[in-house]
Amino acid sequence: MDNRVAENVLGTLGAVCWSIQLLPQIIINYRRHDTEGLQGSMMLLWAVAGVPLGVYNIVEEFNIALRIQPQILTTLSLLTWAQCLYYGKKYRIMKCCVAVTSLLLLLGGIEAGLIFALRAAKVRGLEWPLVVMAVLSACLLAAGVLRHYWDIYVHRTVRGISFIFVGIDAAGDLFSLVSVLFGSTIDVLGIIIYGTELTLWVGIFICGGVFNLRPWIKERTEQRDGNLQDPVSLHPMPSSTSVFRTASGSEVMGRRPWQSS
Repeated sequence: MDNRVAENVLGTLGAVCWSIQLLPQIIINYRRHDTEGLQGSMMLLWAVAGVPLGVYNIVEEFNIALRIQPQILTTLSLLTWAQCLYYGKKYRIMKCCVAVTSLLLLLGGIEAGLIFALRAAKVRGLEWPLVVMAVLSACLLAAGVLRHYWDIYVHRTVRGISFIFVGIDAAGDLFSLVSVLFGSTIDVLGIIIYGTELTLWVGIFICGGVFNLRPWIKERTEQRDGNLQDPVSLHPMPSSTSVFRTASGSEVMGRRPWQSS
């Protein structure tokens, strides 16, 4: 369905969500000074995924919001990856800055070159390079999230990842997905890209409910039931006879005169 207003509004909402999605995670990492459980490989895969996704969205001339979206994804992913290096692997901050800056320049250069190359290919009627970009970005995004699925399988819990981040990211995928549906033509590859990641995030929420929320509710219920059954805890106290102790009659009679005082 062709509705430019709806397409741009939803695309903008998706871009806004993707602009702030990693901020809760970055703030949590900073406050905890720890990234245990957060997969640095996921952040690196996402940063790389922003390149083919950006190429695809720009060459296909999606709305401006969807063109900016992958650039924000790459930048925030690299920033979060730097936190994994700094807090997790104890890299020096200068080393982290050099790594992030180098990757930003490298990935930016690759994306710019691919945009010019694929635009020329599109003019010549070659569509398969764009298909490769779309499939590659979808695979990298999915691989990043699947890295957390493996961690969940190993540890039987969802750890190190902010559910606020997951919710915002899922909302961004949903808005972007619907935005593509409102385009002048239905872009199947765009639907696959955003639909795949949305599905994986829903799975993370389900895992969180099973491995995190359900045990927490059970524990709270048991604590509440225990408090109702035993509202006052009485600790054993010494008896009054042991506290206010006096000598017994036998002890007095058994004393020698020189022992009395």
